[in-house]
Parts: sequence; structure tokens; C-alpha cells
Amino acid sequence: MSSMQHSTYTPKSGLGRWIDARLPLPRLVYDSFVAYPVPRNLNYAYTFGGILSIMLVVQIVTGIVLAMHYSANTGIAFDSVEKIMRDVNSGWLLRYMHSNGASFFFIAVYVHIFRGLYYGSYKAPRELLWILGCIIYLLMMATGFMGYVLPWGQMSFWGATVITGFFTAIPLVGEWVQQLLLGGFAVDNPTLNRFFSLHYLLPFMIAGVVVLHVWALHVTGQTNPTGIEVKTKGDTVPFSPHASAKDGFAMVIFLLVFAYFIFYIPNFLGHPDNYTEANPLKTPAHIVPEWYYLPFYAILRAITFNIGPINSKLGGVLAMFGAIAVLFVVPWLDTSKVRSAVYRPWYRLFFWLLVADAIFLGWLGSRPAEGAYVAMAQIGTLYYFAFFIVLMPLLGLIETPKRLPNSITEAVLEKHRRKAGDAAQPAAAPGHEA
Repeated sequence: MSSMQHSTYTPKSGLGRWIDARLPLPRLVYDSFVAYPVPRNLNYAYTFGGILSIMLVVQIVTGIVLAMHYSANTGIAFDSVEKIMRDVNSGWLLRYMHSNGASFFFIAVYVHIFRGLYYGSYKAPRELLWILGCIIYLLMMATGFMGYVLPWGQMSFWGATVITGFFTAIPLVGEWVQQLLLGGFAVDNPTLNRFFSLHYLLPFMIAGVVVLHVWALHVTGQTNPTGIEVKTKGDTVPFSPHASAKDGFAMVIFLLVFAYFIFYIPNFLGHPDNYTEANPLKTPAHIVPEWYYLPFYAILRAITFNIGPINSKLGGVLAMFGAIAVLFVVPWLDTSKVRSAVYRPWYRLFFWLLVADAIFLGWLGSRPAEGAYVAMAQIGTLYYFAFFIVLMPLLGLIETPKRLPNSITEAVLEKHRRKAGDAAQPAAAPGHEA
């Protein structure tokens, strides 16, 4: 479905007509968020795009205010965060909104990514839309990692030390990249300054790519649970009030859960070691990143063996980055002509196994890299890559999909008929005959 259509916006005042002739911003908003046609069968899985936009605004606004009070100096960084919590008006609220906001941002983006994988939102003509989403995800990961260093707690310091140390495994340029990131030979004041600057800059880059992402979406049109393209005008409804009401309700529920974490369990998603000031002479028992990086951390540590000329350290780094890079080529790995997993029973089964595998890898990332945990991480890593590199191309060739409806409207009407049929079936009365 293409959104490239004639605008129905009509200015209702002289000032409105004057502005519309010179800077048609009201027309753009109306065409994009009021009259924009969306498939009539969108479900709540499609509301997370709007939720992500809200969370990006929350992170940028709270981050800007926090930056006004934060000191990017290793001698006082930890104390400046404590001062924000205790002495700045509503500083505790801003800090908890920002730290928990990062976690909820990643929760929403993971649901958004898995929804795209389930409903085939990456298939033509939406390949560039998917790639822009992957770029946003990559920028989010970089932003989150650098932000985690700023409180200058124990896990901040040692997390930065360990993760930047892995760059030295890259041949020829590894040590140069590490020193460029650190601003020296160890995590110290230049590192904190670099990470603070980049952590402040990257969210605005994310916002820019989000604009491109939304633009690409409005050019190609929204997908839907059936995976069928819009064929008639009856297949769509205006964005407002139909989709906007659903998005608004989902946002309220999401923000209520977000508020519960902020006000009742604000430290639940953080690591207790990060409430101790960084000490280069005292290594924590287990160094772990934030929870949203744990699956990739498990993949990194799963490679404990050499692969030909590639040693285990470089192999782990390549596997970790490969786990993200493979997402960029998903549109070309899936060979099926059917878009939605609703009509692909075997793909649906392996998809849910992938979801379970990702959760399993996340748990393993929080465990020590020893004994059975390593073996389980290797199995989880093997399935992760097998899903994309082996199962996706193979299933498209051998799987027999279910019959597709002829249109979105037909699918909606069939769903309503089934519901009406189930409701109309009376309970059988035993022993009664005419």
C-alpha cells in the first residue's frame, strides 16, 4: 500500500490558508496522523511504534535536564549523580525516569522487532524500512552502553573496561579503536568525557533516523497481521480515530507499568554494584552489562574455542556483532512468498522457539561463564544463527502455507463470522426430544 495520495486537508481560516500556502505543516500532520489510511485489522502489536516515539521523547527531555546537573569528571561524577538524587528539585524522579526509561525503551523495541519478524514486515517493498529500524536499534545499543558508564559506579567502570577490551581482538586496528574510545590506555577521565558527549549526541541522531523510518513507512504503507497488501479502499480506515485510539490506550497501559517501576521498584532493573563508586583496584565478582544486552553477552562468551586462524576472543566478538549484523540481511534470507507467520505453521513454531532462545540467552548472560552455562550458551547461540541462516531460507522452499484470504476485508469478515458462530452455538440440553 502506498500512502502517496491526494491530500484531503482543507484549511478552515484565512490564517490557515496563508500558512498552508507557505509552510504546509498542518497539512503534513493531518495527512500523516489523521487521514492517513491504515489496514483495518491492525492489532495491539502494532502500537509499539507510537510507544517508542513517546519513550524517545522521555529519554531526550529527561537526559537534557540531567545533563545540566551532571559532571563528567571521574572525581565527582558519582557524587554529582547522588546530588541530583538528593538536592535537585525532582532530581530523583528525573534520574529514575531516565534509567528505567532506557529499559522500557528496549522492552518496546524488542517487541517491535519480534512483531516485524512474525508478520514479515521486512519483506519487499519494505526492506529499507527494516534496515532503518536496525540502524536505530544499533544506535540505541551504543547510546545505552555509553550512558551506563556515566554514573561511574563499579559496574559502569568494569563494564566499560571489559567491553572496550574486546576491541583489541580485532586484527591490525583493534588496539587503535580501543584507545580512540578510551582516550588513553585505560578507562579514565577522557573516557568519561567521550562517553558523555556521545551519549548526549546519539539520541538526536536516533531521532533523525526515526524521521526517515516514519517517512519510509508512509511511502510503503503499514503491514498488517494477514501480510496481504491493501487492495481496495474498504481494506483501510483513517488513522484517527481508529488507530490513534488503539495507540493511545496501549500507551496509557505501557506508561502505567513504567510509572509503577519508577515509583515502587525504581532500582529493580539496575545492578546493586553500580551504587558503589568505581574502584579500579576492586573487581566485582561477576561483571555483567545491563539486562537488554545480556543475550549478546552470552553469545560473546559462548565462543570458547578457536576457529581455524580465528582465536576464541576474536570469534566471540565476531559472533556478538554478527548476531546484530544478521538482522540487516533478514529481508534477503527469508525466501517465502507468504509474509505473515499466521499462515506459516512451521515458521511460527521456529519463531516462538527463537523468542524462547533469546530469553534463555539473556538469562545465561547473567550467569557466570563456567560449566554447564557455557555449553547451554553455545546451544542457544547455535539456534540463534541457525534460525536466520538455515531455517529462514529453507522453510521458504519446503513449507506449505495455509490458504491466504483474498483481501484484508475478507479476513476481517471471516474472523467476525467465526466469533459469531461460536457465540450462537447453544449448550446442548440433555434428554430433550420433540
